[in-house]
Amino acid sequence: MMQDACSYEYNLDDTFFQSIDAPDIRKGKLHANVNIRKLAGNFILDFHIVGTAVVPCDRCLDDVGIAVDTINTLKVKFGTCFSDEEEWVIVPEEEGYIDLSWFLYEFIELSLPMQRVHESGECNQEMMTVLHQHLCVEEDESLASDSGQVSEFDTIDPRWNGLKKILDNN
Repeated sequence: MMQDACSYEYNLDDTFFQSIDAPDIRKGKLHANVNIRKLAGNFILDFHIVGTAVVPCDRCLDDVGIAVDTINTLKVKFGTCFSDEEEWVIVPEEEGYIDLSWFLYEFIELSLPMQRVHESGECNQEMMTVLHQHLCVEEDESLASDSGQVSEFDTIDPRWNGLKKILDNN
């Protein structure tokens, strides 16, 4: 890299996620723009990743597509041995390059929500039936809302409304 700045574009598809043996993201179709700036012998890599990542639904285990639009920065400098534990990623000088594939995967993974579920009513109904049969705790609101059923927990006891009026008057 002789210039002070350059750009690269990557298309991240199912083959990409299979090749890095991604633990959570099974498939996807994303586009990554990587802008590299050289500053005083160090490199600043700016990533913009847009597309859809396919992960298992936390509720029914079917594939669900999650939209991704993330911007990240990676600081890289040369050193004696590889390290990515600090603010900077250190690349050995004799190697002279950095493999961005795992960083791309991590940026995508970290942009996904903690709870990865289908929209209401889109979960696999067969799996939802089995889940409801084996549910041993109070029904979670997200499970009730997915099936479209109103649970007994959704209605408010009128005595609580009376107490709420007292609190509102104070």
